[in-house]
Amino acid sequence: MNPIDIDLEEHGNDQPPPSSVGGGQESMHPRRQDGQTEQFQVARRKGRLTTKFSLVNLSSTLLLAYQSFGVVYGDLSTSPLYVYKSIFIGKLQNHQNPDAIFGAFSLIFWTLTLIPLLKYVFLVLSADDNGEGGTFSLYSLLCRHAKLSLLPNQQAADEELSAYKCGPSGQSSSSLTLKRFLEKHKKSRIFLLLVVLLGAGMVIGDGVITPAISVLSSISGLQAAEKRLNQGEVLLLACVILIGLFALQHFGTHKVAFLFAPVVILWLISIFAIGLYNTIHWNPKIVFGLSPHYIIKFFSETGKDGWISLGGVLLSITGTEAMFADLGHFTASSIRLAFAFVVYPCLVVQYMGQAAYLSENISSIPNSFYDSIPGSVFWPVFVIATLAAIVGSQAIISATFSIVKQCHALGCFPRVKVVHTSKHIYGQIYIPEINWILMILTLAIAVGFQDTTMIGNAYGLACMSVMFITTFLMALVMVFVWQRSVVLAAAFLLFFWFIEAVYLSAAFIKVPQGGWVSLVLSMIFMFVMFVWHYGTCRKYNFDLHNKVPLKWLLGLGPSLGIVRVPGIGLIYSELATGVPAIFSHFVTNLPAFHNVLVFVCVKYVPVPYVSPEERFLIGRVCPRPYRMYRCIVRYGYKDIQRDDGNFENQLIQSLAEFIQLEAVEPQSSGSETASYDGRMAVISTRTIQSSSSLIVSEHDDFGTSNSIQSSKSLTLQSLRSAYEDENPQRGRQVRFQLRQSPGMDPSVREELLDLIQAKEAGVAYIMGHSYVKARRSSSFLKKLVIDIGYSFLRKNCRGPAVALHIPHISLIEVGMIYYV
Repeated sequence: MNPIDIDLEEHGNDQPPPSSVGGGQESMHPRRQDGQTEQFQVARRKGRLTTKFSLVNLSSTLLLAYQSFGVVYGDLSTSPLYVYKSIFIGKLQNHQNPDAIFGAFSLIFWTLTLIPLLKYVFLVLSADDNGEGGTFSLYSLLCRHAKLSLLPNQQAADEELSAYKCGPSGQSSSSLTLKRFLEKHKKSRIFLLLVVLLGAGMVIGDGVITPAISVLSSISGLQAAEKRLNQGEVLLLACVILIGLFALQHFGTHKVAFLFAPVVILWLISIFAIGLYNTIHWNPKIVFGLSPHYIIKFFSETGKDGWISLGGVLLSITGTEAMFADLGHFTASSIRLAFAFVVYPCLVVQYMGQAAYLSENISSIPNSFYDSIPGSVFWPVFVIATLAAIVGSQAIISATFSIVKQCHALGCFPRVKVVHTSKHIYGQIYIPEINWILMILTLAIAVGFQDTTMIGNAYGLACMSVMFITTFLMALVMVFVWQRSVVLAAAFLLFFWFIEAVYLSAAFIKVPQGGWVSLVLSMIFMFVMFVWHYGTCRKYNFDLHNKVPLKWLLGLGPSLGIVRVPGIGLIYSELATGVPAIFSHFVTNLPAFHNVLVFVCVKYVPVPYVSPEERFLIGRVCPRPYRMYRCIVRYGYKDIQRDDGNFENQLIQSLAEFIQLEAVEPQSSGSETASYDGRMAVISTRTIQSSSSLIVSEHDDFGTSNSIQSSKSLTLQSLRSAYEDENPQRGRQVRFQLRQSPGMDPSVREELLDLIQAKEAGVAYIMGHSYVKARRSSSFLKKLVIDIGYSFLRKNCRGPAVALHIPHISLIEVGMIYYV
């Protein structure tokens, strides 16, 4: 109920009843008028409030649409620099005439209309995963609505997350048949994952190729205007610009977008004005080229040569996939608004104007864009074009960061450093390692090829492959998520696959002329992702099949057969249930262990975000005297694990809340014969703050803790002091005290006091330093993948302790060999 409604009801309750006001209807009538007047005023206030909210939403959408120009549309809007040149190069040089120009323009127009406008703006952008886009968001949607995921540690409790389900619940018989088929056959799920990884690899390959072709295309105008410049000088300038572009990335998408958006808007206005001028000045009849009649005429005259030239036509829509991949940085409505009302009309008019110019100046095809610029505005447009080409690379670079983050979260990419660059837009990230790898590969391609035509062949193949895969995943989303009929999904699939297959076949013809680059890059990234996923799953299965039997722990008794010393031991494992094998190493080889043990599992679930209220799952591993718990920390594939130093405090509060919750619920009262492991409870941080029996107090931290002063070991004191001098703790230290509650169960009070005392004694983080090796009986291919590929990736990626922000001074690592 909103505040206005509450105010109205309270006011109405203050009015006396009709009988107390004096007799008859005459005395009631003025009061009814007053009530009607007040209701009218309240309604008017509501209307103003609604109008205010709608204006706020509109202004927010317009602001995001403005920013999207600098991130999403830079690539797509700079295509006019090289499209006509790429179409008419090669065998189509024999068909350079006005009719062919009209046909090429008609092809460009209908390609822009059918794929970016119809498919992406009206359909694909609607398939967002709670506001997130990209190949992996579609895969995540499918995994939640059908059992297609190959992630090993998923639980039934994950399906209760608020972000987990979306869409209708009913399913037709045909969709159920298809769903059962895919769920039954593991090979079909592996095939689906490989398709998704191939699409992700193509997107990352785009991130390498796009900056090279965009910058080289813009700089080519300088060489055309200044004949004194040789190829080497132009290439050196392009490399300097590329290095500067990648150096800017650490500022974040938000700042880059504000810097780049005016450039793209100015570029779109410029190409619109030039296109309109050329259309009116050179050949107004080019408007008739909007008719598909000219496409038929084009192919009837050019035949096979015309089909091969489609590899150049598809360059007019390169960058389209960024609209969907960068959806998490903006909103669907802002991206739709920017494309439909600004980008699309500007591009159509520009291509029309170029075609009008070329129909009267056939010889200018090799340098069509710059030759079509009126001489009086050439240099201003050249400067804008160069800046726009630099911006054009930003779209796919941002998309690459997003796709790598998603791949990592879903267990398909090695651990990398992810920096969250905006406090306001949650999806805007920067990945340093990927940024510098992209820069090195981009410079290698620019220096190695030096020819935009050959780079364009690779570019077109990569872009169309991603679109082809997106169409396939969209058809599955229509069936499983949107609950549309299989016939409708098949019609969508066949219609767009027919169009895209024609372009894709033309792009494959040009594999020897540079197209092989995108194939090699995508295969390399796909191999890395699959090897990492395969090794991770094998390692998890080893842990799963070598768990410590719970009966063995119960047989040891609450002391576990060793001395239990004050403190909390956080044992990290990828297992969501059971006790990892590494724990038996501690029990059998160490003389003492911590009084409170918590098995921590940090895992990702196939949703974009997990709210803090649903992040912690708390359970008990053994009966109460053992003081052994389990904590599962859940993140979405777009969530960022922040190093805010608050994890320990949240964990203690969550454990305390669980202990109290368990005591009041009969089903969790804890008989000795109950199955302790696997019974979990979601602990909300809001509930903790409102109902916790712990008193949280903060005090200033001056760099030395009580544990240092009370430590009997002078060596430990010096080590801790040195560590804290190098790594000063941020913020304030938190201490816990137990509230005075006479009605509290004595066993609960005792357990809470043990927890608080253990926290005061200190927290240790215990992890396994694993070495994964293939068994001797394994095949040569498996040994190659595990012993060389997976081991190399593990040694050269970020360590799990660093990725989880575990303080080094509190870390205990135990070596363990996994034979998988």
